[in-house]
Amino acid sequence: MDWDGVLQDFLRDLIGFIPRLIAALVIFVATLIFSALVARWVKRAGRAKIKDPETLHALSLLFRWGILVVGTIVALDQMNFDVTGFLAGLGVLGFTVGFAMQDIARNFVAGILLLIQQPFDIGDAVKVGEFTGKVVDIRLRDTVIQTWDGELVIVPNIEVYTRPIVNYSDLPLRRRTIRVRVGYDEDIGRAAKVFLETVRGVDGVLADPAPTVMVEGLGDSAVELAIRFWLNQETHSLIQVHSQAVQAIKEAAEAEGIDLPYPTQTIRVEGAVPQG
Repeated sequence: MDWDGVLQDFLRDLIGFIPRLIAALVIFVATLIFSALVARWVKRAGRAKIKDPETLHALSLLFRWGILVVGTIVALDQMNFDVTGFLAGLGVLGFTVGFAMQDIARNFVAGILLLIQQPFDIGDAVKVGEFTGKVVDIRLRDTVIQTWDGELVIVPNIEVYTRPIVNYSDLPLRRRTIRVRVGYDEDIGRAAKVFLETVRGVDGVLADPAPTVMVEGLGDSAVELAIRFWLNQETHSLIQVHSQAVQAIKEAAEAEGIDLPYPTQTIRVEGAVPQG
């Protein structure tokens, strides 16, 4: 064996490999530094919008590892590493794992989109699907809602993202409607005036937008009125103001002698023979 030739080939390959190794190391070190800077920037920029520190930390890790993966692949490519074959193997493995964990992946992506779009914040009163209550926590996999009955509901983020969301806390003003049935023998104009003045005097009812009383229909045994008013839910409890308004309307009807009839039906019998 020609050991001199072998040694020369080895030295030649080594001399050619050293620049590629140095380039790979430089790229890898630069990737480490850049990924750390980006992760720090994500935490600093997202601190004002994302209240949950765990979610913010998870986002920063996601950006950091994404940059590290790309930088490592570029560094390996500098060393003539078979990146294509390696990625193909990862692709098959990733497809297999992804298929088995597709629900987790979908909820994770939905959680990222919810954190970016921010349709609600922690503490907001919301309605998501059939659940209504206060948002307790927003995590990468699920959203935690405490219902008004005190139940803690954990909703997968894909369910939150694909369903209509009603955010009751997004705007401070809320409108409430109280429906009242007034007897046909009553003066409707007078009754509407009494109810309007009554609602205006309830603590928490706003003067602007002004309360209204409208006739909505003619029922079987009464005229149907709709009393509408607005309140600021940041300063007053919606449920308490509504309850006080209902009580005040009933008391005003009793004081003014306005008939609020029970539902009644008139049965007309034809062809009956009188007794006696």
